[in-house]
Amino acid sequence: MTAGDGCPPCRRSSRYGFRPFFFLAALHAGAAIPAWLWIYFSGHALPGPFPGLHWHAHEMLFGYLQAVLAGFVLTAIPNWTGRLPLSGWPLAGLVTLWLAGRIACAAAPGPVAAVVVDFSFPAMLGFAVWREVVAGRNWKNAPVAVMITLFGLANALDHAANLGFVPHGLGVRLALGAIAMLLALVGGRIIPSFTRNWLVKNGGTRLPASFGTLDKAALATTAVGAAAWVAVPDSAAAGGMLGLSGGLLAARLARWQGRHTTREPIVLILDVGYAWLGFALLLLGGSMLFSGLPESAALHALTAGAIGTMTLAVMTRASLGHTGREIVADRTVLAAYIAVTLGAVLRVAAPLAGDWHAHLLICGGALWSAAFLLFAIRYAPVLWGAGPALEMGGYSEPSAGIVRDVGASEKRY
Repeated sequence: MTAGDGCPPCRRSSRYGFRPFFFLAALHAGAAIPAWLWIYFSGHALPGPFPGLHWHAHEMLFGYLQAVLAGFVLTAIPNWTGRLPLSGWPLAGLVTLWLAGRIACAAAPGPVAAVVVDFSFPAMLGFAVWREVVAGRNWKNAPVAVMITLFGLANALDHAANLGFVPHGLGVRLALGAIAMLLALVGGRIIPSFTRNWLVKNGGTRLPASFGTLDKAALATTAVGAAAWVAVPDSAAAGGMLGLSGGLLAARLARWQGRHTTREPIVLILDVGYAWLGFALLLLGGSMLFSGLPESAALHALTAGAIGTMTLAVMTRASLGHTGREIVADRTVLAAYIAVTLGAVLRVAAPLAGDWHAHLLICGGALWSAAFLLFAIRYAPVLWGAGPALEMGGYSEPSAGIVRDVGASEKRY
């Protein structure tokens, strides 16, 4: 049985993991930021094992982002391997483990109990991903499995830092380094592909450039820079490499002709997310080289900007594509895109705003959270209701929702 044989069980999108995980991730993003702002300004603390700032960072990475990654990879795997998607009780079990982790990190009586409960989700997710890659002999997509594994390891390291076993921030840097590399890699597959599809459909003549030396250099420097930042965060060499990678990613993006897709926000938003990635790495490298650039601004350019925008873009597109709906952004989705972008801009600017810091922090957090609440409200019928895909036994645009093969050659783009 292969992914292309038209078998309804292989394509039945109601079974895919994007439905519960995208919805829960959006709700979590919409609730966790207001909770953090309340903790920050009130001075109160949650009863769980993490101090307030540590809880905020942990939940944005290993709560929100990890749920999005689960939805992404569990939906992509059947396309990669031709095997049946994870569904039924195994999928429900994964969802339960994720929910248990969120409760444990907020309210567990001790740090040991929290790590046992919270790490069970990335451990089982990693096992599920590697099992499918090995069983399907789909070694081309092993890099994604590696990134998922590194992300799970980062979760454990972040708990270890809370227990005093490793330096504080190591797990966060490993998670951010892994996701930066994953965004650079997967973004390089889906953005030129979807841009090309849209431009051809609408009569465009200037198409994205083919994968070449610049793309290879951008990915290589991103990998080296991220690894150096994780290992030696105060190194000038790491800062220089990150700055170089940011510039190369920006140059790479300029070759994809995204500026010609302004009439379709669901395409353009992917370019906005990738632009945030290049800017974030430039800013992060600069913060390591120049004392006047606050690291907080760089980290939020990466998290609120690149990660927030790219994940929202993928969730909106994938949810439509994998339920057989037309892949366009309506007014609610456009409002969510504007809100996540403005929220990220304000959050990045907050450390530089002096007396206006608190105002920008609150406004930025409110806008950013509102973007994901809008997604949850608008996409609840899409994620939980029957759609055209269930009638067709598949989804309407094979490459529209989740990238099929992130390890294959990109030269066709």
